[in-house]
Parts: sequence; structure tokens; C-alpha cells
Amino acid sequence: MSSKNARQAAVLDVIQTRRVTSQDQLRKLLEKAGFAVTQATVSRDIRELRLVKVPGAEGVGHYTLPEEWESTPPLQNLLPSLYASAVGTGNLLVVRTMTGGAQPVALAIDWEDWPEVLGTIAGDDTILVICREPDQVPKVQRRIEDIAEG
Repeated sequence: MSSKNARQAAVLDVIQTRRVTSQDQLRKLLEKAGFAVTQATVSRDIRELRLVKVPGAEGVGHYTLPEEWESTPPLQNLLPSLYASAVGTGNLLVVRTMTGGAQPVALAIDWEDWPEVLGTIAGDDTILVICREPDQVPKVQRRIEDIAEG
């Protein structure tokens, strides 16, 4: 098992056995388990493992892996088979997919948590990707096309 796989397995073990309320707490728990990690590594692991922070009974959020997200495939697994085209205008990017592909692709784009993307709206075969600034649309379009090409 690679060190990344072992570390991410440890992350999952930690959040399933404890209420981890911050990235710093998770980093310290990983260090106790023998993994020397930076905050950036912890942040990347949280994103790659698709962890979300949910409110607890006392109003303090903690990390978890909700069941509804566990089955969402990563964008790089979806786009090569579902992508059809993308066209931008203003701060909007319209992404076309094969029939029925828009919802899972939009969800996967949302999970990527790209800083340029405010959010997505999906129909059956069309996704509206809303970017923060018009000049970010070509960058997001290229990224999506690159992923679709594999």
C-alpha cells in the first residue's frame, strides 16, 4: 500500500472513530498515527476522499463521508464517456453530455471544488457551470476538455 493510500485509509479510520472538527485536529491525529502531513496534504486528502463537514448536535461541525456521496464517481471517470461539448459566454459555460449524464457530471464538478466555479445546474444532458469571472471560463472549459480526453 502506498504511503498516500495508507494515509488516506488512516484519515477514514480517524473520522469514522472520532468527531474531527478541524483540519488541524485531523493533521495532529494523523501525526500521532505516524503520518507527517502538512495542512495542504490534509486539505487535499479531504477533497480526494470527498469528506464533508456536517453540523453536529451541539452545532459544531465534523468531517464525515455521507453515504449519498460515496457512490459518486470522480470526474476523470465520468467525462471521457459522457462529455459531448462545451461552449462559454460571459461567466457561464454550457457543458453538453450524453443523455442522462448531466447530473452525475455536475455533481462531480461540484466535488472538484474548483476556485473558479461558483456552482452548477444540471438538466438531463446539459450543465450550466457558473464561473466567478468571465475570464475564467476558457480555463475551466480547457480543464473539462482535458479531463474528457483522458
